[in-house]
Amino acid sequence: MTENNQPGAVIGIDATNLRLGGGVTHLIELLKNVDLAEHQVAQVVVWGCQETLGSLPTVDWLKKISIGSVRTGYVRRVMWQRLFLSRAVLRAGCDVLFVPGGNYIGSFRPIVTMSRNMLPFQIKELTRYFFSLIWLRLLILRQVQTYSFRQASGMIFLTDYARTAVQGVTGQLTAKTAVIPHGLNRRFEQTPKPQISIKNYSSAKPFRLIYVSIVDLYKHQWCVVEAVALLRQEGYPVVLELAGPSYQPALCKLQKAISRVKGTSEWVQYVGNIPYETLSTHYAAADLGIFASSCENMPNILLETMASGLPVACSNKGPMPEVLGDAGVYFDPESPSDIASAIRQYLDSTELRTTHALASYQRARQYSWERCADETFSFLAGMAKKRNN
Repeated sequence: MTENNQPGAVIGIDATNLRLGGGVTHLIELLKNVDLAEHQVAQVVVWGCQETLGSLPTVDWLKKISIGSVRTGYVRRVMWQRLFLSRAVLRAGCDVLFVPGGNYIGSFRPIVTMSRNMLPFQIKELTRYFFSLIWLRLLILRQVQTYSFRQASGMIFLTDYARTAVQGVTGQLTAKTAVIPHGLNRRFEQTPKPQISIKNYSSAKPFRLIYVSIVDLYKHQWCVVEAVALLRQEGYPVVLELAGPSYQPALCKLQKAISRVKGTSEWVQYVGNIPYETLSTHYAAADLGIFASSCENMPNILLETMASGLPVACSNKGPMPEVLGDAGVYFDPESPSDIASAIRQYLDSTELRTTHALASYQRARQYSWERCADETFSFLAGMAKKRNN
């Protein structure tokens, strides 16, 4: 029961470690698309920094509580969560606390957490950052999230792959679990365009490949460059656009690959970070999407590429086959020759491009924020009912 005596559950959300990117987008879309009455929820209370709270919708049933101290660093955020959050949740009359950031060391129960980051749970990927600050941070995150997940009453995973991989580290969780994938921004949806023979392309009108992602050690952009170089040596008129921000050690690897391959200035373009609002225009100008990551929890960029109506050559690692299904051609992301082989299959077959572009476009449309919000609040409301019974 809420302060205004409206019947229904009260759901608390700890958003103190959500300040940028996908975590904030996820929370915004959940609150924009939920029908509280359907789930018998009367009020949602969110704790977070002012910037995050300011981006959330302003509605009667949403109470926002600003915690200024969480902006000053990780240690203060953890101390606030440990010493003050549980009492604040009790004072607000919450029936369940949702921690979408995944880290929780407070005493309130029941809590529902989320797994968002696979890097801490995959040793091979961790070792790519060996003895760096990122490596140390990921090791700490591995320990903190393992503890949080083991203490949780409910766990939300984004893919079946993530649920299996995480429990391979934490052990079988006692929490009730659910797989609830993120939704997709509809701005990326573009009906697949008609495919034409590779013979109709030339150096003046090249076949355009695009790979959008942060340049990082598990994204393997340098392998993609070497793969495209192999195809050009075979006479295919292909060019490559790479887009996304960069992690400096990985950017150095990419730059070395570009300098090592002859003539890359003519056919490789790294455009850096692109504003989210204009990213769809880059997909629209491309003929084939590439996704070469070896570690993902929920590959949102892969979904965007699929929704853009492009045939997709994709990494065979992680949850990528779960998301793309039989609508893609797969490769080992650390093998340039394997990447080249996957792309070559598309270049040589207009029929394959046509069928896969349509199939991946249709699969992408299944990922909606409405569905994500409905399933998430259904799960949270179910946990609240258990507490009250």
